[in-house]
Amino acid sequence: MSERRPNRLLATTSPYLQQHAYNPVDWYPWGPEALERARREDRPIFLSIGYSTCHWCHVMAHESFENPAIADIMNANFVNIKVDREERPDLDETYMTAVQVLTGHGGWPLSVFLTPDLKPFYGGTYFPPEDRGGLPGFPRLLLALSQAYEQNREQLAALSLKVESHVQRLGEMPGGGGDLSRESLDQAAHGLAQDFDPVYGGLGNAPKFPRSLEWDFLLHYHHLSGEAQIFEKLAFTLEKMARGGIYDQLGGGFHRYSVDAAWVVPHFEKMLYDSALLAPLYLAHWQLSGSALSRRISRETLDFIIRDLGSHPGGFYAAWDADSEGVEGKYYVWSREEVARVVREEAAPLVMAALGVTQEGNFEGANILTRPLSRLELAARFNLTPDQAGPTLEEAMDRLRQVRSQRVPPHRDEKVIVSWNGLAITALARGAQVLEERRYYEAAARAARFLLRDLFRENTLFRIWTAGQLSVPGFSEDYALLANALLDLYETDFDPFWVSEARRLAGLLEDRFLDPADGTYFYVDRGQETPLVRSKSIYDQVLPSGNSMAARLNFRLYRLTEEARYQERAQAIIRQLQPQARENPWGFAHLWTVMTLVLTPPLDLTLVGDPHEARTQALLQAAHRHYLPERRLVLKNPADGAALEAQLPWTRAYSQSGEEPVAYLCRDFTCLPGITGSEELGEKLPGSPAKNAKEHP
Repeated sequence: MSERRPNRLLATTSPYLQQHAYNPVDWYPWGPEALERARREDRPIFLSIGYSTCHWCHVMAHESFENPAIADIMNANFVNIKVDREERPDLDETYMTAVQVLTGHGGWPLSVFLTPDLKPFYGGTYFPPEDRGGLPGFPRLLLALSQAYEQNREQLAALSLKVESHVQRLGEMPGGGGDLSRESLDQAAHGLAQDFDPVYGGLGNAPKFPRSLEWDFLLHYHHLSGEAQIFEKLAFTLEKMARGGIYDQLGGGFHRYSVDAAWVVPHFEKMLYDSALLAPLYLAHWQLSGSALSRRISRETLDFIIRDLGSHPGGFYAAWDADSEGVEGKYYVWSREEVARVVREEAAPLVMAALGVTQEGNFEGANILTRPLSRLELAARFNLTPDQAGPTLEEAMDRLRQVRSQRVPPHRDEKVIVSWNGLAITALARGAQVLEERRYYEAAARAARFLLRDLFRENTLFRIWTAGQLSVPGFSEDYALLANALLDLYETDFDPFWVSEARRLAGLLEDRFLDPADGTYFYVDRGQETPLVRSKSIYDQVLPSGNSMAARLNFRLYRLTEEARYQERAQAIIRQLQPQARENPWGFAHLWTVMTLVLTPPLDLTLVGDPHEARTQALLQAAHRHYLPERRLVLKNPADGAALEAQLPWTRAYSQSGEEPVAYLCRDFTCLPGITGSEELGEKLPGSPAKNAKEHP
């Protein structure tokens, strides 16, 4: 492989494209050179979309794209284009929709055949190198489609026009659906909760995804409604995931999904966004329940983000692959004999029981480590106290970590994606607040400063940073998620700079993406070309959509600044997306979270005092112990109030009467006298934060 001449992909910044730089395929990146050649030579395009940690992308690459005979067919008949879906989610969304129209399903690798004017006429996902499992062999498919393009041009053109028309109709926005009602909120929450798995937790069946956005909505709904069953389902699911193989028991952080219903066997990719979305759920559960397990999982997950995904400049890398040494999961699994060799002999029985290790294993004869027993259960089984069992297990896990660190690790995708980093900054900021860990704040602030400094060029936010190079202007989700994260940083260190930058990003979002006709936001910047349709990306999938996050950002800015224009922006999105959200709550989970916040009575907490003074910090800690997603939390330093007042003029009315810091609490439009004691503030805030761990992790 290394003796082959590289193709054009070697010069790109994408780790995924670079993985294909020595294929015998004459690959092009998406761009004018490839598109012009297709038009000039009247040649169809083969478009292959994937990402660097995609297992089946690797399989198809090895079987077909590294095969010289298959590459010859591709090169002779097509202009071949590779796209990293994480760099160009707009192209991925458009052509994924087209393939779903053509076949009824989609996934990655995404394989699409286009006319030179970029209209799809055939598509699918993985194709084997020969006929197999009901799928046509890729070489046979290539020859058949090339022949069809030459001999049945009119039929293919008619089909591609139909597909294009369908994609464009799907991108159209129907009329708004009126004001939000509590009834529709109840229906959405109960509809989602009906899919709860009472045996293993989670929503739906195998393959089972964490469904972070759905659970976050249900958590917010529980906070508003007080429905205990909703919270019990969440708590049960979080524990089952934490004890399963979907969670990396040695390294922290979550794998992408579980192939089984019981969360035991994961697909071994570890994506930044999964851990960034799940950590705040575990933090909230710890706030509400005192679960030591949730506290441990949130801490280990945040540590994983910093340790294993942190970059030297400050941002966070995208993902870890599922494979190492060409084998899926090899880095993570253990035989019983391996574990026995690593741990002390006298500790082996306890360790095997604690980590679910057996001779037969749970994954192709090997063991994915799980935590089936709590420490109470583990200690009882071996006639020990939890304090005796705990150190023995921790010593064994340290030994296992050390041995695992000597293995060949999976590939790490070292590109920094702004929207995913926004989620990570939010998670770390909340970890700093709830766990009172300054290192989480420092990591979050460092990442935010890096993004604001190094990914802006001429007032444009770029989406991707790879080894010092920028690629692809940011999409609406990048602006909205980063701005939202800056507001979380403000609630951590109370530096008005973060508010100023969040407002700047919100202004750029409006200027570059807003559709003034209906108040929603396009996905692609108005200056960026996109094929077939300029979509609006309204659906919440594994990440919040650009529109739902724009609604949340504008609602938070309204609450913070009291400027009505932000409220109007948020309300316009909610009104416009009401019909689709009511019809399909699964596709709008994060928007439902925003709508829950809108319906939750507001709580305003304004502190005045020196942020470095111990009594002020005690007031903050009292506030952070409570799960209060509807709160507006502001701290004014009387020695330097001008910068805050410039951003939030309403704070001019708040002052410190004496030397003691004071907290002003308003709830349900009723304000209390100033509070100076942290215990009194804790008592006045709604809800009772859990003070003691209710279980051993």
